[in-house]
Amino acid sequence: MKSNNIIIGGGITGLMCAYMLIKKGHGVTVIDKGDISDNTSFGNAGLVSPFEELPLSRPGIIADTIKLILKNQSPLIINGISPKIIKWLYLFTKNANKQRLKRTLILFEKYGEITMAHYKSMAKNDFDFDFQPTGVAMAYTDLETFNNDAKVCEDNPYKDIWDTNKTKEMIPCVNEKVIGSIFLNRNAHLNPASLMKNLVKFLKEKGVNFVLNTEIINFEFKNKKAIKAISKNKDFVADNFIIATGADISLSRKTGTDLMLTPAKGYSMTFKMAKKLKPKVAVLFKDQFIGLVPRKETVRITSKLELGNYDFTYKMKRFESILNILKPFIVEFQMEDIKYWTGFRPLTPNDIPLFGRDESYENIIHANGMGWLGITFGPAIGDIISNLIDKEIKNKKSDDLLLFSGFYQGC
Repeated sequence: MKSNNIIIGGGITGLMCAYMLIKKGHGVTVIDKGDISDNTSFGNAGLVSPFEELPLSRPGIIADTIKLILKNQSPLIINGISPKIIKWLYLFTKNANKQRLKRTLILFEKYGEITMAHYKSMAKNDFDFDFQPTGVAMAYTDLETFNNDAKVCEDNPYKDIWDTNKTKEMIPCVNEKVIGSIFLNRNAHLNPASLMKNLVKFLKEKGVNFVLNTEIINFEFKNKKAIKAISKNKDFVADNFIIATGADISLSRKTGTDLMLTPAKGYSMTFKMAKKLKPKVAVLFKDQFIGLVPRKETVRITSKLELGNYDFTYKMKRFESILNILKPFIVEFQMEDIKYWTGFRPLTPNDIPLFGRDESYENIIHANGMGWLGITFGPAIGDIISNLIDKEIKNKKSDDLLLFSGFYQGC
Protein backbone atom coordinates (compact mmCIF):
# COMPACT_ATOMS: atom_id res chain seq x y z
CA MET A 1 0.00 0.00 0.00
CA LYS A 2 1.49 3.31 -1.10
CA SER A 3 -0.23 5.60 1.43
CA ASN A 4 -3.11 5.80 3.85
CA ASN A 5 -5.71 8.40 2.88
CA ILE A 6 -8.82 9.62 4.67
CA ILE A 7 -11.59 11.11 2.55
CA ILE A 8 -14.06 13.17 4.54
CA GLY A 9 -17.37 13.18 2.68
CA GLY A 10 -19.10 10.39 0.77
CA GLY A 11 -20.62 12.34 -2.11
CA ILE A 12 -19.69 11.75 -5.73
CA THR A 13 -16.45 13.74 -5.46
CA GLY A 14 -15.22 11.90 -2.39
CA LEU A 15 -16.10 8.50 -3.82
CA MET A 16 -14.42 9.29 -7.13
CA CYS A 17 -11.26 10.30 -5.24
CA ALA A 18 -11.44 6.94 -3.49
CA TYR A 19 -12.00 5.11 -6.78
CA MET A 20 -8.99 6.73 -8.45
CA LEU A 21 -6.73 6.23 -5.43
CA ILE A 22 -7.41 2.50 -5.08
CA LYS A 23 -6.77 2.10 -8.81
CA LYS A 24 -3.30 3.47 -8.08
CA GLY A 25 -2.72 1.14 -5.13
CA HIS A 26 -3.38 3.49 -2.20
CA GLY A 27 -5.26 2.74 0.99
CA VAL A 28 -8.48 4.67 1.53
CA THR A 29 -10.93 5.29 4.36
CA VAL A 30 -14.13 7.24 3.65
CA ILE A 31 -15.71 9.00 6.63
CA ASP A 32 -19.19 10.48 6.30
CA LYS A 33 -21.48 12.11 8.85
CA GLY A 34 -24.44 10.24 7.33
CA ASP A 35 -24.90 6.77 5.87
CA ILE A 36 -24.33 7.70 2.19
CA SER A 37 -27.88 6.82 1.24
CA ASP A 38 -29.46 10.14 0.28
CA ASN A 39 -26.90 12.92 -0.07
CA THR A 40 -26.88 15.54 -2.82
CA SER A 41 -25.24 13.19 -5.30
CA PHE A 42 -28.27 10.89 -5.13
CA GLY A 43 -30.94 13.46 -5.94
CA ASN A 44 -29.60 15.47 -8.86
CA ALA A 45 -30.53 15.17 -12.51
CA GLY A 46 -27.70 12.81 -13.37
CA LEU A 47 -26.65 14.82 -16.41
CA VAL A 48 -23.13 14.47 -17.76
CA SER A 49 -23.12 17.63 -19.83
CA PRO A 50 -19.72 19.28 -20.25
CA PHE A 51 -20.05 19.90 -23.99
CA GLU A 52 -21.67 22.98 -25.54
CA GLU A 53 -23.97 23.61 -22.57
CA LEU A 54 -23.47 27.08 -21.09
CA PRO A 55 -22.46 27.48 -17.42
CA LEU A 56 -24.70 29.30 -14.94
CA SER A 57 -22.42 32.34 -14.87
CA ARG A 58 -22.70 33.56 -18.46
CA PRO A 59 -23.47 36.72 -20.43
CA GLY A 60 -27.18 37.54 -20.31
CA ILE A 61 -27.96 35.46 -17.22
CA ILE A 62 -28.97 38.49 -15.17
CA ALA A 63 -31.41 39.77 -17.81
CA ASP A 64 -32.78 36.25 -18.38
CA THR A 65 -33.36 35.79 -14.65
CA ILE A 66 -35.15 39.14 -14.36
CA LYS A 67 -37.45 38.14 -17.24
CA LEU A 68 -38.32 34.89 -15.48
CA ILE A 69 -38.92 36.72 -12.20
CA LEU A 70 -41.39 39.01 -13.97
CA LYS A 71 -43.15 35.92 -15.37
CA ASN A 72 -43.12 34.29 -11.92
CA GLN A 73 -40.99 31.50 -13.43
CA SER A 74 -37.60 32.22 -11.90
CA PRO A 75 -35.55 29.23 -10.67
CA LEU A 76 -33.59 31.55 -8.37
CA ILE A 77 -34.85 32.16 -4.84
CA ILE A 78 -32.91 34.22 -2.29
CA ASN A 79 -33.89 33.74 1.35
CA GLY A 80 -32.16 36.42 3.37
CA ILE A 81 -29.09 38.48 2.55
CA SER A 82 -25.78 37.96 4.33
CA PRO A 83 -22.37 39.55 3.61
CA LYS A 84 -21.19 36.31 2.01
CA ILE A 85 -24.27 36.03 -0.22
CA ILE A 86 -23.74 39.64 -1.32
CA LYS A 87 -20.09 38.93 -2.15
CA TRP A 88 -21.04 35.71 -3.96
CA LEU A 89 -23.67 37.50 -6.07
CA TYR A 90 -21.20 40.28 -6.88
CA LEU A 91 -18.58 37.78 -8.07
CA PHE A 92 -21.21 35.80 -9.97
CA THR A 93 -22.26 38.94 -11.85
CA LYS A 94 -18.64 39.92 -12.44
CA ASN A 95 -17.87 36.50 -13.96
CA ALA A 96 -20.86 36.59 -16.32
CA ASN A 97 -18.82 37.94 -19.25
CA LYS A 98 -17.69 36.69 -22.66
CA GLN A 99 -14.03 36.29 -21.69
CA ARG A 100 -14.83 34.12 -18.67
CA LEU A 101 -17.37 32.13 -20.71
CA LYS A 102 -14.82 31.32 -23.41
CA ARG A 103 -12.32 30.09 -20.83
CA THR A 104 -14.95 28.06 -18.95
CA LEU A 105 -16.21 26.31 -22.09
CA ILE A 106 -12.66 25.27 -23.02
CA LEU A 107 -12.11 23.85 -19.53
CA PHE A 108 -15.45 22.05 -19.58
CA GLU A 109 -14.48 20.51 -22.91
CA LYS A 110 -11.08 19.31 -21.73
CA TYR A 111 -12.17 17.82 -18.42
CA GLY A 112 -15.48 16.59 -19.82
CA GLU A 113 -13.57 14.31 -22.18
CA ILE A 114 -11.65 12.87 -19.22
CA THR A 115 -14.89 12.27 -17.32
CA MET A 116 -16.57 10.61 -20.30
CA ALA A 117 -13.64 8.25 -20.76
CA HIS A 118 -13.77 7.22 -17.10
CA TYR A 119 -17.55 6.65 -17.13
CA LYS A 120 -17.33 4.54 -20.28
CA SER A 121 -14.58 2.45 -18.70
CA MET A 122 -16.48 2.08 -15.41
CA ALA A 123 -19.69 1.06 -17.19
CA LYS A 124 -17.81 -1.50 -19.28
CA ASN A 125 -15.49 -2.97 -16.66
CA ASP A 126 -16.81 -2.31 -13.15
CA PHE A 127 -20.58 -2.01 -12.66
CA ASP A 128 -23.84 -0.78 -14.18
CA PHE A 129 -25.24 2.69 -13.45
CA ASP A 130 -27.49 3.21 -16.49
CA PHE A 131 -24.92 5.31 -18.34
CA GLN A 132 -26.58 6.66 -21.49
CA PRO A 133 -24.28 8.63 -23.86
CA THR A 134 -27.31 9.60 -25.93
CA GLY A 135 -27.10 13.41 -25.79
CA VAL A 136 -29.13 16.14 -24.12
CA ALA A 137 -31.93 18.14 -25.76
CA MET A 138 -32.29 21.84 -24.96
CA ALA A 139 -36.03 22.49 -25.41
CA TYR A 140 -37.17 26.05 -26.20
CA THR A 141 -40.48 27.76 -25.52
CA ASP A 142 -39.43 31.25 -26.65
CA LEU A 143 -39.22 31.69 -30.44
CA GLU A 144 -36.76 34.58 -30.45
CA THR A 145 -34.32 32.81 -28.15
CA PHE A 146 -34.58 29.59 -30.18
CA ASN A 147 -33.97 31.37 -33.50
CA ASN A 148 -30.97 33.27 -32.14
CA ASP A 149 -29.38 30.18 -30.63
CA ALA A 150 -30.13 28.05 -33.70
CA LYS A 151 -28.30 30.50 -35.99
CA VAL A 152 -25.15 30.21 -33.91
CA CYS A 153 -25.02 26.41 -34.07
CA GLU A 154 -26.00 25.77 -37.71
CA ASP A 155 -22.47 24.66 -38.66
CA ASN A 156 -21.66 22.91 -35.38
CA PRO A 157 -21.34 19.12 -35.92
CA TYR A 158 -22.05 18.53 -32.23
CA LYS A 159 -25.40 20.32 -32.24
CA ASP A 160 -28.53 19.24 -34.10
CA ILE A 161 -31.48 21.59 -34.60
CA TRP A 162 -34.85 19.91 -34.07
CA ASP A 163 -38.10 21.43 -35.24
CA THR A 164 -41.37 21.01 -33.33
CA ASN A 165 -42.18 17.64 -34.90
CA LYS A 166 -38.78 16.13 -34.21
CA THR A 167 -38.87 17.51 -30.67
CA LYS A 168 -42.28 15.92 -30.00
CA GLU A 169 -41.03 12.63 -31.48
CA MET A 170 -38.08 12.51 -29.09
CA ILE A 171 -39.88 14.13 -26.14
CA PRO A 172 -43.46 12.82 -26.48
CA CYS A 173 -44.72 14.55 -23.33
CA VAL A 174 -44.24 18.11 -24.66
CA ASN A 175 -46.96 20.05 -26.48
CA GLU A 176 -46.92 22.50 -29.40
CA LYS A 177 -45.74 25.37 -27.18
CA VAL A 178 -42.30 23.81 -27.26
CA ILE A 179 -41.22 25.28 -30.58
CA GLY A 180 -38.00 23.35 -31.09
CA SER A 181 -34.84 21.98 -29.55
CA ILE A 182 -31.10 22.11 -29.92
CA PHE A 183 -29.71 18.63 -29.37
CA LEU A 184 -26.23 18.42 -27.82
CA ASN A 185 -25.18 15.06 -29.17
CA ARG A 186 -21.97 14.49 -27.17
CA ASN A 187 -23.50 14.70 -23.69
CA ALA A 188 -24.95 11.91 -21.57
CA HIS A 189 -26.97 11.04 -18.50
CA LEU A 190 -26.90 8.36 -15.83
CA ASN A 191 -28.78 7.24 -12.74
CA PRO A 192 -26.96 8.94 -9.84
CA ALA A 193 -28.51 6.71 -7.16
CA SER A 194 -27.39 3.60 -9.04
CA LEU A 195 -23.94 5.13 -9.56
CA MET A 196 -23.53 5.97 -5.89
CA LYS A 197 -24.84 2.65 -4.51
CA ASN A 198 -22.83 0.51 -6.89
CA LEU A 199 -19.72 2.64 -6.45
CA VAL A 200 -19.88 2.19 -2.67
CA LYS A 201 -20.31 -1.57 -3.14
CA PHE A 202 -17.40 -1.69 -5.60
CA LEU A 203 -15.12 0.30 -3.27
CA LYS A 204 -15.91 -1.95 -0.31
CA GLU A 205 -15.07 -5.00 -2.40
CA LYS A 206 -11.74 -3.39 -3.28
CA GLY A 207 -10.87 -2.83 0.37
CA VAL A 208 -11.99 0.73 1.03
CA ASN A 209 -13.00 1.20 4.67
CA PHE A 210 -16.20 3.16 5.31
CA VAL A 211 -16.81 4.90 8.66
CA LEU A 212 -20.39 6.17 8.56
CA ASN A 213 -22.55 8.34 10.81
CA THR A 214 -19.35 9.95 12.07
CA GLU A 215 -18.72 13.68 11.75
CA ILE A 216 -15.17 15.03 11.61
CA ILE A 217 -15.15 18.34 13.49
CA ASN A 218 -11.48 19.34 13.52
CA PHE A 219 -7.87 18.38 12.86
CA GLU A 220 -4.78 18.12 14.97
CA PHE A 221 -1.86 19.91 13.32
CA LYS A 222 1.89 19.57 13.71
CA ASN A 223 4.78 20.91 11.63
CA LYS A 224 2.46 22.30 8.93
CA LYS A 225 0.65 18.99 8.51
CA ALA A 226 -2.56 17.47 9.78
CA ILE A 227 -1.75 14.38 11.83
CA LYS A 228 -5.28 13.49 12.99
CA ALA A 229 -8.89 14.01 11.95
CA ILE A 230 -10.98 14.43 15.08
CA SER A 231 -14.58 13.32 15.61
CA LYS A 232 -16.57 13.51 18.86
CA ASN A 233 -15.70 9.94 19.77
CA LYS A 234 -12.53 8.99 17.92
CA ASP A 235 -9.40 10.31 16.20
CA PHE A 236 -8.27 9.10 12.76
CA VAL A 237 -4.64 9.09 11.64
CA ALA A 238 -3.61 9.19 7.97
CA ASP A 239 -0.93 10.38 5.55
CA ASN A 240 -3.37 12.59 3.62
CA PHE A 241 -6.79 14.07 4.33
CA ILE A 242 -9.20 14.97 1.52
CA ILE A 243 -12.05 17.32 2.47
CA ALA A 244 -14.97 16.58 0.13
CA THR A 245 -17.86 17.84 2.24
CA GLY A 246 -19.91 19.52 -0.47
CA ALA A 247 -21.80 22.60 0.61
CA ASP A 248 -20.60 22.30 4.22
CA ILE A 249 -17.32 24.25 4.41
CA SER A 250 -17.02 24.36 8.22
CA LEU A 251 -14.18 21.80 8.20
CA SER A 252 -12.24 23.70 5.53
CA ARG A 253 -12.41 26.76 7.75
CA LYS A 254 -10.51 24.82 10.44
CA THR A 255 -7.50 25.04 8.12
CA GLY A 256 -7.93 28.80 7.73
CA THR A 257 -9.42 28.41 4.23
CA ASP A 258 -12.82 30.03 3.70
CA LEU A 259 -14.05 28.68 0.36
CA MET A 260 -16.00 31.08 -1.83
CA LEU A 261 -19.07 28.97 -2.43
CA THR A 262 -22.67 29.04 -1.30
CA PRO A 263 -25.15 26.21 -0.68
CA ALA A 264 -27.76 26.29 -3.45
CA LYS A 265 -30.81 24.25 -2.52
CA GLY A 266 -32.24 22.21 -5.35
CA TYR A 267 -35.37 20.08 -5.71
CA SER A 268 -36.20 16.93 -7.62
CA MET A 269 -39.17 14.64 -8.18
CA THR A 270 -38.79 11.07 -9.37
CA PHE A 271 -41.85 9.22 -10.68
CA LYS A 272 -43.26 6.69 -13.12
CA MET A 273 -45.21 7.75 -16.20
CA ALA A 274 -46.78 6.15 -19.29
CA LYS A 275 -44.06 4.68 -21.49
CA LYS A 276 -45.48 6.24 -24.65
CA LEU A 277 -44.99 9.74 -23.19
CA LYS A 278 -41.60 9.13 -21.60
CA PRO A 279 -38.74 11.24 -23.04
CA LYS A 280 -36.30 9.31 -25.21
CA VAL A 281 -33.43 11.62 -24.29
CA ALA A 282 -32.53 13.84 -21.34
CA VAL A 283 -34.15 17.28 -21.61
CA LEU A 284 -33.36 20.74 -20.28
CA PHE A 285 -36.10 23.31 -20.74
CA LYS A 286 -33.84 26.17 -21.77
CA ASP A 287 -36.20 29.02 -20.88
CA GLN A 288 -37.37 27.59 -17.54
CA PHE A 289 -34.21 25.99 -16.07
CA ILE A 290 -36.00 22.67 -15.55
CA GLY A 291 -34.50 19.27 -16.24
CA LEU A 292 -36.48 16.20 -17.32
CA VAL A 293 -34.36 13.05 -17.36
CA PRO A 294 -35.52 9.50 -18.25
CA ARG A 295 -34.34 6.40 -16.39
CA LYS A 296 -34.95 2.71 -16.96
CA GLU A 297 -38.17 2.67 -14.93
CA THR A 298 -38.71 6.32 -13.91
CA VAL A 299 -38.33 9.97 -14.88
CA ARG A 300 -36.81 12.75 -12.78
CA ILE A 301 -37.66 16.46 -12.80
CA THR A 302 -35.12 18.87 -11.26
CA SER A 303 -35.10 22.63 -10.77
CA LYS A 304 -34.59 25.62 -8.43
CA LEU A 305 -31.58 27.38 -6.97
CA GLU A 306 -32.48 28.54 -3.49
CA LEU A 307 -29.77 30.64 -1.83
CA GLY A 308 -29.61 31.51 1.85
CA ASN A 309 -31.72 28.54 2.96
CA TYR A 310 -29.94 25.96 5.12
CA ASP A 311 -33.02 23.91 6.01
CA PHE A 312 -32.87 20.31 4.75
CA THR A 313 -36.64 19.86 4.86
CA TYR A 314 -38.49 20.39 1.61
CA LYS A 315 -41.43 22.63 0.93
CA MET A 316 -44.25 21.27 -1.22
CA LYS A 317 -44.86 24.72 -2.64
CA ARG A 318 -41.46 24.54 -4.37
CA PHE A 319 -42.42 21.31 -6.12
CA GLU A 320 -45.82 22.78 -7.00
CA SER A 321 -44.06 25.82 -8.46
CA ILE A 322 -41.87 23.62 -10.69
CA LEU A 323 -44.90 21.74 -12.00
CA ASN A 324 -46.86 24.96 -12.53
CA ILE A 325 -44.01 26.41 -14.60
CA LEU A 326 -43.70 23.23 -16.65
CA LYS A 327 -47.43 22.55 -17.05
CA PRO A 328 -48.12 24.93 -20.00
CA PHE A 329 -45.52 23.12 -22.12
CA ILE A 330 -46.40 19.46 -21.56
CA VAL A 331 -49.38 17.27 -22.24
CA GLU A 332 -51.34 16.06 -19.27
CA PHE A 333 -50.03 12.81 -17.81
CA GLN A 334 -50.23 10.85 -14.59
CA MET A 335 -47.24 10.89 -12.22
CA GLU A 336 -47.15 7.67 -10.19
CA ASP A 337 -45.11 6.70 -7.11
CA ILE A 338 -43.67 10.21 -6.72
CA LYS A 339 -40.56 10.55 -4.56
CA TYR A 340 -39.63 14.06 -3.43
CA TRP A 341 -36.07 15.13 -2.67
CA THR A 342 -34.09 18.24 -1.83
CA GLY A 343 -30.37 18.87 -1.28
CA PHE A 344 -27.64 21.48 -1.46
CA ARG A 345 -25.31 22.14 -4.38
CA PRO A 346 -21.95 23.70 -3.41
CA LEU A 347 -22.03 26.55 -5.92
CA THR A 348 -19.05 28.76 -6.79
CA PRO A 349 -19.57 32.16 -8.47
CA ASN A 350 -17.94 31.09 -11.75
CA ASP A 351 -18.87 27.37 -12.04
CA ILE A 352 -15.25 26.36 -11.46
CA PRO A 353 -14.61 23.81 -8.66
CA LEU A 354 -12.36 24.54 -5.67
CA PHE A 355 -9.75 21.84 -5.19
CA GLY A 356 -6.09 21.39 -4.43
CA ARG A 357 -3.66 21.24 -1.54
CA ASP A 358 -4.26 23.56 1.39
CA GLU A 359 -1.85 26.51 1.48
CA SER A 360 -0.98 26.00 5.15
CA TYR A 361 -1.18 22.21 5.56
CA GLU A 362 0.22 20.37 2.56
CA ASN A 363 -1.33 16.97 3.33
CA ILE A 364 -4.87 18.41 3.42
CA ILE A 365 -6.53 18.52 0.03
CA HIS A 366 -9.75 20.41 -0.64
CA ALA A 367 -12.25 18.90 -3.11
CA ASN A 368 -15.37 21.07 -3.07
CA GLY A 369 -17.39 23.53 -5.10
CA MET A 370 -18.67 21.20 -7.83
CA GLY A 371 -22.06 22.96 -7.79
CA TRP A 372 -24.46 21.42 -10.28
CA LEU A 373 -21.53 19.65 -12.01
CA GLY A 374 -20.56 17.00 -9.47
CA ILE A 375 -21.67 14.12 -11.69
CA THR A 376 -20.20 15.83 -14.75
CA PHE A 377 -16.71 16.36 -13.36
CA GLY A 378 -16.42 13.99 -10.37
CA PRO A 379 -14.21 11.45 -12.19
CA ALA A 380 -11.94 14.15 -13.63
CA ILE A 381 -11.47 15.84 -10.25
CA GLY A 382 -10.87 12.47 -8.57
CA ASP A 383 -8.23 11.70 -11.18
CA ILE A 384 -6.40 14.99 -10.64
CA ILE A 385 -6.46 14.67 -6.85
CA SER A 386 -5.27 11.06 -6.94
CA ASN A 387 -2.32 12.19 -9.08
CA LEU A 388 -1.43 14.87 -6.53
CA ILE A 389 -1.14 12.13 -3.90
CA ASP A 390 0.28 9.33 -6.04
CA LYS A 391 3.07 11.46 -7.53
CA GLU A 392 3.44 13.74 -4.48
CA ILE A 393 2.75 16.82 -6.60
CA LYS A 394 2.40 20.30 -5.17
CA ASN A 395 -0.25 22.66 -6.52
CA LYS A 396 2.14 24.77 -8.57
CA LYS A 397 3.45 21.65 -10.35
CA SER A 398 0.02 20.37 -11.41
CA ASP A 399 -1.01 21.81 -14.77
CA ASP A 400 -4.52 20.38 -14.36
CA LEU A 401 -4.99 22.02 -10.99
CA LEU A 402 -3.63 25.37 -12.19
CA LEU A 403 -6.02 25.20 -15.14
CA PHE A 404 -9.20 23.93 -13.53
CA SER A 405 -9.19 24.83 -9.85
CA GLY A 406 -11.05 27.90 -8.65
CA PHE A 407 -8.07 28.57 -6.38
CA TYR A 408 -6.37 29.83 -9.55
CA GLN A 409 -9.42 30.84 -11.60
CA GLY A 410 -10.76 33.86 -9.75
CA CYS A 411 -12.71 32.33 -6.83
